[in-house]
Amino acid sequence: MTKLEHLYGYYGQSPWLDNLTRAYLSDGTLGRMVANGIRGVTANPSIFARSISGSHEYDEQFAALMAAGKSVDEAYWEMVISDAGQALTVLRPVFDGGDCIDGFVSVEVSPELAHDAPATIAAARWLRRRMDQPNLLVKIPATAEGVTAVETLTAEGSSINVTLLFSLTRYAEIIEAYLCGLERFSANGGDPSTVSSVASFFVSRVDTEVDHRLESLGTDEALALRGQAAVAQAKLAYRLFAEQFCTERWHRLASLGADLQRPLWASTSTKNPHDRDTRYVEELIGPDTVTTLPEATIAAFEDHGTMARTVDTGVPQAAELMLRLAAVGVDMTAVGRTLEDNGIASFNKAYHDVLANLAATKQPPAPAR
Repeated sequence: MTKLEHLYGYYGQSPWLDNLTRAYLSDGTLGRMVANGIRGVTANPSIFARSISGSHEYDEQFAALMAAGKSVDEAYWEMVISDAGQALTVLRPVFDGGDCIDGFVSVEVSPELAHDAPATIAAARWLRRRMDQPNLLVKIPATAEGVTAVETLTAEGSSINVTLLFSLTRYAEIIEAYLCGLERFSANGGDPSTVSSVASFFVSRVDTEVDHRLESLGTDEALALRGQAAVAQAKLAYRLFAEQFCTERWHRLASLGADLQRPLWASTSTKNPHDRDTRYVEELIGPDTVTTLPEATIAAFEDHGTMARTVDTGVPQAAELMLRLAAVGVDMTAVGRTLEDNGIASFNKAYHDVLANLAATKQPPAPAR
């Protein structure tokens, strides 16, 4: 049994691959990773940009799309849909064989739409029509406008991966949007058992931003708090999840077949070279959660990772840490806003860069005169 299989079998945590490339689909790598315990796939604009820009495997399809009169933007989305569709097929046995708990592939709407709720909703509907698979999760950024989109789409029966979550304040809003959406869907005759959702709480980026602020403060008290905020906040997010999904309100929905909106730990690779390379996996293990892992973190965890239920240990200490951070002048809500803005800007840049790269280097040459 691999450690990934152990995570799921003994601790109730689902390991998903945080990557999707055409090479992994064409050479069977993704299938082998699923056989070794990977139970889902997440992708984002940066991942697709790296995959498309770094491979010639898209050249033939891109040339055909351009010859058919597609714009560069349209061709990009056709290639994304092609890769995601193949991944959905690879993961479908996991979905069908596990009570629809896992086996998901997540595809994000255009990052340009992060602050436009109606456009986000329209884009999510389009992706669902184009792929029309029950194990598709459409990724929606957790902006203020994204909260509105999550509720509306959930009320229509769509399955959503809420991404770029960085604060407990916004997480509470996302949970409420999911519950409200399920209630509306059920009230209109929908079957809530057909709706799935995860809430992707980013981890390592929180430490990077908080540590930068602590180092700017420079006091001994501030410097002593470095490297602790991300895990502490994630543990408090799990506490909030546990509290909100044990109420009478939730039990009414669960009695109709509704599934939990599981917390998903994203950004689990360490950024600080002095950190243990598996810490963001090891310190957040627990039931009804998902952990998304890049390949290097998978390899490190299989090699020397340790396993124990940790996600709900040390919670009082985590709450105390938040108070200490506030006391030295670190506002975690402000940290969340900064990271949300940075995350959207990063995805936007990756998206526009890949479009520019396609336009500049992958269009077929003009015919000779």
